[in-house]
Amino acid sequence: MTSVLPQEIATPSRLSFPQGFRWGAATASYQIEGAATEDGRTPSIWDTMSREPGRVFRNHSGDVACDHYHRYRDDVRLMSELGLGTYRFSVAWPRIKPDGSGPVNPRGLDFYDRLVDELLANGIAPMVTLYHWDLPQVLEDRGGWTNRDTAYYLADLASATIARLGDRVATWTTLNEPWCSAFLGYASGDHAPGRREPQAAYLAAHHLLLGHGLAAQALRAGGARELSITHVLTRVDAQNPHDAHDRDAARLVDGLQNRIWLDPVLRGHYPADILPLFERFGAADAIRDGDLDVISTPIDLLGVNYYQPALVRAKVGAVGQANYPGSEGVDFPPQGLPVTGMDWPIDATGLSDTLVRLSRDYPGTPLMITENGSAYHDILEGDRVADPDRIAYFDGHLRAVHKAIERGADVRGYLAWSLMDNFEWAYGYDKRFGLVYVDYDTQRRVPKDSARWYTQVIRDNGL
Repeated sequence: MTSVLPQEIATPSRLSFPQGFRWGAATASYQIEGAATEDGRTPSIWDTMSREPGRVFRNHSGDVACDHYHRYRDDVRLMSELGLGTYRFSVAWPRIKPDGSGPVNPRGLDFYDRLVDELLANGIAPMVTLYHWDLPQVLEDRGGWTNRDTAYYLADLASATIARLGDRVATWTTLNEPWCSAFLGYASGDHAPGRREPQAAYLAAHHLLLGHGLAAQALRAGGARELSITHVLTRVDAQNPHDAHDRDAARLVDGLQNRIWLDPVLRGHYPADILPLFERFGAADAIRDGDLDVISTPIDLLGVNYYQPALVRAKVGAVGQANYPGSEGVDFPPQGLPVTGMDWPIDATGLSDTLVRLSRDYPGTPLMITENGSAYHDILEGDRVADPDRIAYFDGHLRAVHKAIERGADVRGYLAWSLMDNFEWAYGYDKRFGLVYVDYDTQRRVPKDSARWYTQVIRDNGL
């Protein structure tokens, strides 16, 4: 496979990553698998939301997605050709436990059994995420993550999954981005289940973290060698760092984006400045004696998903943002930065600063970039997709990771988001994040220039 290294990115000096640095890519079950009604799978909250007119771009759904369920062997072969050493994927809860809390569906686990074997046969280490947002609809009908029982059902899912795959899978992740599940799912309504209830969001936040702790204990009991949780984290800047009100606004948003998820897991308590929000929204009673002991079950690796920085300022009368429930009086001004196809500001220094901050504030926990990438308007011309903007994005962010390592951050690996174009949640198939282009009409896969560039990075273990 020929590598593509644009002249404007090539440099005379080389940045090498530590020996044993893990390189790979990531996906999520609902975004790529398809086969939505096959082999006993029942609807998830995303199946339901995609059928509500106007909730997803052009009413797209994950019914077929990338048809990975049937094409996984070809996809794994492609991963091998790209040189990936690690593949992070999630299991579909509605496949493994169709009624959410009852018996295991052997056919559901059979798929992941075959996938893991195929990965290992191709020299690729599987990294399993238990929950990447596709909650069984039957559990949402019982309250979803506002129902404490859901946390225990996640632990049951963990036990069932590791019992089948634990002999071959070393690294396990409990949750992907609980901030999204709680605040986008139950506060802003942008994600499934599409509710706009701040109280529900805070109940969900605590029950997700409780579910993480219970699942971590179940995974450890099942023999997991490496336990992790993945958060979407960022640097939050005050527009005027010399203004006390702007600094307070930044601390609030940092609390809701970062510390509310990190402190319970890594310190055993909620941030003191965030607890009043549980009380304000009537969710404080959800935090029971002993919960934080469970939530702070030791982990071996912290997954970091990074996409963009945040800039905030205090502003009287500002309504805040629904995805930060309780952020009234906080404004989010334009950052004046280049943006991706998602209109997300591009600033790789936010990644390096976040990694250094994590190593400083939560010492002793190894880090791994479990998602980082960008969407652009990709065009397939013959057998090629030229995506220089994505290459520049990856290059800049990998340099930021290297800089963080030089500054003392213990970063163990980097997983690009995403392996291939896929169902991008409420954006449907309108946004493409993949290293590999997917023609959704034919399911043809075409590695983009960025994929070939990334292959060279992996071969060189550096830039």
